[in-house]
Amino acid sequence: MASTDQGSNSTIEEQSDSDQSNLFQYIDRDNVHGLNLNVPERAKDTIKPWADREDTTLFADSGVDDQMIIHVPFSETVRIRSVVLKLGRGEYTPRHLKIYANYPNIIDFTDAENTKPHFNISLLEGETSAVEYPVRVAAFRSVHSLSLYVGDSVGGDQSRIYFIGFKGDCQSPRKEGTKGIEVPASDAADASLVERLLQRARGQQTTAR
Repeated sequence: MASTDQGSNSTIEEQSDSDQSNLFQYIDRDNVHGLNLNVPERAKDTIKPWADREDTTLFADSGVDDQMIIHVPFSETVRIRSVVLKLGRGEYTPRHLKIYANYPNIIDFTDAENTKPHFNISLLEGETSAVEYPVRVAAFRSVHSLSLYVGDSVGGDQSRIYFIGFKGDCQSPRKEGTKGIEVPASDAADASLVERLLQRARGQQTTAR
């Protein structure tokens, strides 16, 4: 169901108000934008400080259907270890996520459908808290931007995202003029590995439904 890197210990986000691996400070929030959002300016509302990850007053909804893409640039080159998401509830819950790394601009829907994503998973349903999805670090070791493509909502009409965050570390100052995809796409086998880890994690703890 989700892709992960070996050595990750958790899929459900720990309730700590401080985490040194949180990459919020490296996100270029002013240039976060999206495609097919009900209110385009709301893309930035999904990028919040770590302490506000459970906030539900600000969010982004998809527009004409349940698919939307949010592009997140970074001010410096980072290594991503996991993606943290708080999703809409009920019929607004998107059930699928694809991530494309290092496009100089946001990837559009046509390109997304014809390009292999670096991360391609089914999202957990029924969670009321922010959930951490570990990624294959080798595929996200030198990242300057990510485009997150969500869809397949439970209701089929609209998707909602409250929070998008990342864990990892800063690698180096971003090099200007970088073009194209520099990060190798993750292997198809990632999904099966993560599915096993998620099943194991969910068996060890009680999740909110």
